[in-house]
Amino acid sequence: MAPIKVLVVDDSMMARELIADLLADDREVRVIGQAGNGRDALAFIARQRPDIVIMDIEMPVMNGIEAIERIMKENALPILVVTARDDAETAFTAISGGALEVLPKPDIDMTRAAEFVRKVKLLSRIRVIRHIRGGTGVPRCPLPAQNRAEVIAIAASTGGPGALCTILSRLPADFPVPIVVSQHISDNFEQGMARWLNDACRLRVKAARASEQLCCGTVYISPSETHMAISHARKIIFHPRQPGDIYFPSCDILLSSVADICGSGSVGIILTGMGNDGVRGICRVREQGGLTIAQDEASSVVFGMPRAAVETGCVSRILPLGDIGPQLTALVRKQS
Repeated sequence: MAPIKVLVVDDSMMARELIADLLADDREVRVIGQAGNGRDALAFIARQRPDIVIMDIEMPVMNGIEAIERIMKENALPILVVTARDDAETAFTAISGGALEVLPKPDIDMTRAAEFVRKVKLLSRIRVIRHIRGGTGVPRCPLPAQNRAEVIAIAASTGGPGALCTILSRLPADFPVPIVVSQHISDNFEQGMARWLNDACRLRVKAARASEQLCCGTVYISPSETHMAISHARKIIFHPRQPGDIYFPSCDILLSSVADICGSGSVGIILTGMGNDGVRGICRVREQGGLTIAQDEASSVVFGMPRAAVETGCVSRILPLGDIGPQLTALVRKQS
């Protein structure tokens, strides 16, 4: 099998060399080029067609945001953003433009080499699309009837930030149900993602805090350093990571807790992502009489998590990304 071809784009030669060194020991990966700005990256991609681009945001001549937009229009490729921790909002803007995932620069070092290489390999295999395709935004058919929705829980991984933005931006400011989100993300990035989503939505989006009371019209983003759940008092609780945990934060823990606390008033949604985290939890929502929704394959960046959920038979509806927000609005309006 041919090695995965990587292009590293960063204005810092030291940063480029560090990433190249991290990848050098794996025979399945080969850095075929480096570029110091987006313009040079575009020229290289047109000539060499790498399998994945690892890109910074702040660069001279052409920054990462513009370069990502151009790449996705001209030669769509998997893009992994590596940026400074304090530039999270810009990084998530890059995700909305087509980048698959974001990692903070402080997390890229020799102690985390194996995880970084694994991430590059996984992302390089994704068949990217020029833009995340949604539906028409018009509900195609009504969702199944259920008892009053009490809490909506959303699980997402690769491609999730952009998908969340699409869904949440289509919900009205007076949306009468709290929303809790488990999005696989690098440590300490939930604050930046929450601010980015908050700017794009009419709802209030915030990073969750321990013992916080759930409020209607608010979206709570779980930190990745712990696993989020809800209590019988409808408050946020956190569970510490355990040895052997693979996904951070756990979608299964969040969905299962919402199912067990809210029963038929629970709504579970599983979005784009690799692996099967969230499948056990969304099945629990179905077992308790709640509503379960999965993003469809056409609009998913990665159909792994939704596919695994659909194959269990526990998903009530499979919907295009653009239809999920309007369907949720229609659901809660029937309750008022």
